[in-house]
Amino acid sequence: MKLSKNGLTDTTMWEQKGYRLPRFDREKAERLTREKPVWIHFGAGNIFRAFQANLAQKMLEQEDADRGLIVAEGFDYEIIEKMYRPHDNYSVLVTLKADGNVEKTVVGSIMESCILDSERKEEFDRLKEIFAAPTLQMATFTITEKGYSLTDAKGEYLPAVKADFAVGPNNAKSYLGKVVTLLYHRYKNGAYPMAMVSTDNCSHNGDKLLAAVKGFAEKWVEKDVAEKGFLDYVCDPDRVSFPWSMIDKITPRPDASVEELLKQDGLEELEPVVTGKKTYVAPFVNAEECEYLVIEDCFPNGRPALEKAGVLFTDRETVEKVERMKVCTCLNPLHTALAVYGCLLGYTKISEEMKDAELKNMVERIGYVEGLPVVTDPGILKPKDFIDTVLQVRIPNPFMPDTPQRIATDTSQKLAIRFGETIKNYQKTGRSLAELKLIPLVFAGWLRYLMGVDDEGNPFELSPDPLLEELIPRMEQFELGIQLDEDKEKVLRPILESETVFGVNLYEINMAQTVLSYFAELLAGKGAVRATLKKYTIEKEC
Repeated sequence: MKLSKNGLTDTTMWEQKGYRLPRFDREKAERLTREKPVWIHFGAGNIFRAFQANLAQKMLEQEDADRGLIVAEGFDYEIIEKMYRPHDNYSVLVTLKADGNVEKTVVGSIMESCILDSERKEEFDRLKEIFAAPTLQMATFTITEKGYSLTDAKGEYLPAVKADFAVGPNNAKSYLGKVVTLLYHRYKNGAYPMAMVSTDNCSHNGDKLLAAVKGFAEKWVEKDVAEKGFLDYVCDPDRVSFPWSMIDKITPRPDASVEELLKQDGLEELEPVVTGKKTYVAPFVNAEECEYLVIEDCFPNGRPALEKAGVLFTDRETVEKVERMKVCTCLNPLHTALAVYGCLLGYTKISEEMKDAELKNMVERIGYVEGLPVVTDPGILKPKDFIDTVLQVRIPNPFMPDTPQRIATDTSQKLAIRFGETIKNYQKTGRSLAELKLIPLVFAGWLRYLMGVDDEGNPFELSPDPLLEELIPRMEQFELGIQLDEDKEKVLRPILESETVFGVNLYEINMAQTVLSYFAELLAGKGAVRATLKKYTIEKEC
């Protein structure tokens, strides 16, 4: 069994092995897509293959669309060269369900794969042709949040971006520079409307993409390497829109156990490729069954009927509410709490933590008891139902190989949003902050985590975090068994006062002493983390 156009001709063999094959006329869809493209996506990674490509397949199979997707990769060209094209743009989506069932779907909705390289004339000319098509309705993106950045941490323009500002849309080399070049080509060839839709997992993602595109347009007009009308074009939402979206689907790196499962079916040429840019890509992608995509309905040239495949379309305000519901209450805080305590208790899989009575009680109380009363309710999704799915289906899924160590990355950058917003909502609604028992316990657990010593007294490696250089010297002054006296509290004070870290000054809201009290208990000695969790999570109030 080979994953290719020829290899899929024996449909009976594939179906006997439990694979769901594309159920539409691919040759017809491919021809129509090439002649009159509707949707192009930038970013050929796993989330795209598991989510957007499968949405397109659903629409084709339901006859809600007659054309498929075009994908373009502008960072790591080997993904296209070594994985997409050798398999005729087919891939296998392996859905790992919490009940142990596995669904195997051959996804064939990608009709064309392109390389976003301005130095390869044939490749770039094809992309220009696509962007000049009046039928093109939208370009979607999964290029990660930093993919939209034009500047470095110091606020200085990245060298490639700075170079692109000078040369204009004729020879741009940066990712966004190449994309804006294509948009300029569309402007020069009819100035047709379209939507530029970021589906990256970051807040106000549409604004981030707009800022990047506008940044190029402003510089190019300023340097007289692009027509002034181009800036007007990209800044007019009736011609070029930049909708906000919220996306949520866990799609880990292709897992060896899934590879072995497919090999047992007789599927050949499954070996993953590690590209020169360290991208790990395989002919298959494994993902959870749950998925959410909410998009601001702002498409000046029309759009595919994605609502028929489960996408929710709404206004910008509601997209933001869904984002806040997920990030501030219903998912991300629970993940962070499990990450911190999972590292301290030696867990290596998030799913295993949900078998731990204390950890399970902790996140249930954080979600249902402390978060839900002040949750941002978007109206189109019920917050309680969302938490139910997170805690009963998503996190406990034993087949999702996610780790507390990965989720603990950059925790100092997450606490203000994931917990600080709940604290602020308590203040806004007049609720007593004394009701919050478990959120301060997470803060104390994070301090204990920063010591890099688990509950058995063994050292462990801290996950990457931009504040480690500042935090570690302070936390090195603590060890198991010491008393938390006044001098030691002074060491912690600058951390607990940081609104950047927590979103609020914990001293000003009278929460610092609660955190310090918990931290003192967590410091008592070996086994103190477990003992403290048992003490404060034993009452299940939800």
